[in-house]
Amino acid sequence: MPLLEARCLTKTFHSGQSLFAGRSSGRVHAVINVSFTIEAGETLALVGESGSGKSTLGRMVLRLIEPDSGEVSFDGQDVLRAGQAQLRRLRRDMQIIFQDPFGSLDPRMTVEQIVCESMAIHGTSTRAERRHRAEEVMRAVGMDSSGLPRYPHEFSGGQRQRIAIARALALRPRLVVADEPVSALDVSVSAQIVNLLKQLQRDFSLTYLFISHSIPIVRYLANRIAVMQRGELVEVGSTEQITTAPQHPYTRSLLAATPEIEVSSR
Repeated sequence: MPLLEARCLTKTFHSGQSLFAGRSSGRVHAVINVSFTIEAGETLALVGESGSGKSTLGRMVLRLIEPDSGEVSFDGQDVLRAGQAQLRRLRRDMQIIFQDPFGSLDPRMTVEQIVCESMAIHGTSTRAERRHRAEEVMRAVGMDSSGLPRYPHEFSGGQRQRIAIARALALRPRLVVADEPVSALDVSVSAQIVNLLKQLQRDFSLTYLFISHSIPIVRYLANRIAVMQRGELVEVGSTEQITTAPQHPYTRSLLAATPEIEVSSR
């Protein structure tokens, strides 16, 4: 049984005015009848241009956005029909890393408060145990626990994203949705974060839904790639198959427009 299974997910947003010039309708079909699975321990990458529906799909999997229709199953449990108590339990196992390390961390909270917040909400430990776990995950992401009393503005973008990753790991999740976690960072820092995510996957037995528009990054990180175009999943396959023998014209155009950039594991 797959760890995560999504079936026929669809989401349409409604607006009082058109989002695109020349379009009279206020309806935007963000995700259209998308189905996929993720096995435990693997990385499935969602790739596509901006506006293709990748982030909306990732948030629907976690039920941060309610789909119009479809089903999501996590380890055999129905995510979309879960009541509040069951959903709270599920979310211990399902966490997200957001794209923007500057906007995703509350500037009024210390790093310790940020990392410990989810543990406090879920009531999984005492304050001393939460502090100990925060120290553990900070070390795991390559940061010293001396940063726990400090505030986000005291850190660089790469350090802030490490803090966001530590926050996601605090509850010991099994699935992490990484929503373009390096797109706001410069190239050298991006490579460090990608290598960190790969190391953490091994150390913590994580499963990733990795959302990105970067073919070189997903080629390095993912086991399988799912290609989205205008809300639809147009091709899914192994990383080797997608990057060396793509079948869909859109996938071929994405690859043709991609510069050859190596992501080093060093």
